[in-house]
Amino acid sequence: MFVSCDNLSRQYSFMTKKERYKGVIAWFEKNMPVAETELHYANPFQLLISVILAAQCTDKRVNMITPALFEAFPTPEALAASNKEAVYEYVKSVSYPNNKAKHLVEMARMLISDYHGNVPASVEDLMKLPGVGKKTANVVVSVAYGIPAMPVDTHVFRVSNRIGLTVNSKTPLETEKELVKHIPQNRLSIAHHWLILHGRYVCMARKPKCEECCIKQFCEYFFKQDELP
Repeated sequence: MFVSCDNLSRQYSFMTKKERYKGVIAWFEKNMPVAETELHYANPFQLLISVILAAQCTDKRVNMITPALFEAFPTPEALAASNKEAVYEYVKSVSYPNNKAKHLVEMARMLISDYHGNVPASVEDLMKLPGVGKKTANVVVSVAYGIPAMPVDTHVFRVSNRIGLTVNSKTPLETEKELVKHIPQNRLSIAHHWLILHGRYVCMARKPKCEECCIKQFCEYFFKQDELP
């Protein structure tokens, strides 16, 4: 997924934010032209379930449990007719399983009552569903419906601040606004995946792999570390 790279020329000393964005986007466009969610799903309903379950949990863990969950509850109607206790048995290995089981059942019931059993295609409507926040709604509209959006999870938040794409952003919303301002609209959705995958496999929280990173020439964090005695 990630290409290896040699030592890159250091041109970041006086780099503007515009140049940094341009360099980062250009590198990913060339080296990762395809970037997609690692969640497994077959339709917007399954994607919505998976993203709700993935909150503060790994995609790998979610993908382990969703095949059985989807088989047991293949439609909003089937899930809405169930209860928290039954759903819990399928999701108990994810984080916060009690809350998520409750939210899934309530979400399905609201899909039936308010949206004719269809997953809505707007962030505003999605955020009315139990268990769905701004990030989850952005993921669904972006991945399921191809609507430009910038979901900000922990990886996007961390990587954006480290590289210097955002400056002193304190909240995911601040980060989202800054990224949306500087990334072309038609690249927003794939840029979301670029940043997630980079944070998941290279720019990790505790020990970022700076020496293996191919965008370090654009990175504020790497530049600052390089200045340390």
